Amino acid sequence: MKNFSTVATRLTAAALVACAVAAPIEAAAQPGRTNCSFRPDAPDQHVVVKGDTLWDISGTFLERPWCWPKVWGMNRDEIRNPHWIYPGQIIYFDRAHGRLSLTKPGSQAADEPQPSPLRMSPQLRTEALGADAVPAIAPGAIEPFLTQPLVVESAELQGAPRIVGSTDGHVYMGQGDKVYVRGDLKGARTFQVFRPGKELRDPQTGALLAHEAAYLGTVNLVREAQPGSDVHSFTITSSNQEMGVGDRLLAAPPAPIRSYVPHAPERQIDARLMSVYAGVSHAGQNQVVTVNRGTVDGLDVGSVLELYHLGKTVPDPTGSKGFLGFGKSTMKLPDEKFGTLFIFRAFGRVSYGLIMHVTEPAQVGDVAKSPE
Repeated sequence: MKNFSTVATRLTAAALVACAVAAPIEAAAQPGRTNCSFRPDAPDQHVVVKGDTLWDISGTFLERPWCWPKVWGMNRDEIRNPHWIYPGQIIYFDRAHGRLSLTKPGSQAADEPQPSPLRMSPQLRTEALGADAVPAIAPGAIEPFLTQPLVVESAELQGAPRIVGSTDGHVYMGQGDKVYVRGDLKGARTFQVFRPGKELRDPQTGALLAHEAAYLGTVNLVREAQPGSDVHSFTITSSNQEMGVGDRLLAAPPAPIRSYVPHAPERQIDARLMSVYAGVSHAGQNQVVTVNRGTVDGLDVGSVLELYHLGKTVPDPTGSKGFLGFGKSTMKLPDEKFGTLFIFRAFGRVSYGLIMHVTEPAQVGDVAKSPE
């Protein structure tokens, strides 16, 4: 599947990078903003190679790899259309000016005044990015989560059309079979079929937010319900697993945009990990988790959260006796930061996050909150 971004030409994209990476790092360290400082052991340069990601490259230079849009001088409008770089380019660390650049420090080009960053607008034509473009994050770990309904929110589940039978009366159906569906199609013709699974409840409130879903395949509409009939006719066009009566349908989503640019959420977020994909209790780097916050809370694609183990309440060994002289007083231990979470798909009240870096395993109930 191709990647798309609203850039006029590849040459324009390269020019945008050349302008943007020259922005001084000090601009990101203003009061009230995240301090995006350089690593003390940052190299003088990095040669971009195939397999690099913008996150990895930035981690070579920055204490916080997700800060690269700030280093490159991108504002909140521009982060929706990220700049791309390609293998073979060299990124230089200009120590004298505290900035990154695509021009070597001390060269004539580096000393020339930098033009103002170009603004990209929706009027520019859309074209496919080259296959060799360096992505923001490694796409392999999240590919299935972009197009398959592995988490379905409660409101979607309640209103989803459902399979009610087949033309030949089979209990289970596969590719090529015709099935009957009942429910409001809302004008869509292509659907994904899923089977509701485990409930996802808010660890803080206990409220039911969503269900995990087993992705079964796709169906296409053959004929809508005719007068005197309650069901639509569909054909199964692909099948990962057998489908049966009661399985639900969701309209197939549009092709996802894979232009991920990390940034702090616009609002202060205090979330909890709800589940780890594949039903395990702990998660490490490059594993996918769900959190109990979504777009209604201020999360969007590219939001970065920091992971903390929730501090426990334990007895104070030095404290005085508790109520009526029994027991000991207690104390709340601080939350301990241990990693970073990158939000790559956000729904109303639930989001998918990719664990980018952890020093310890993450587990359900851990805190995910806005960067300090």
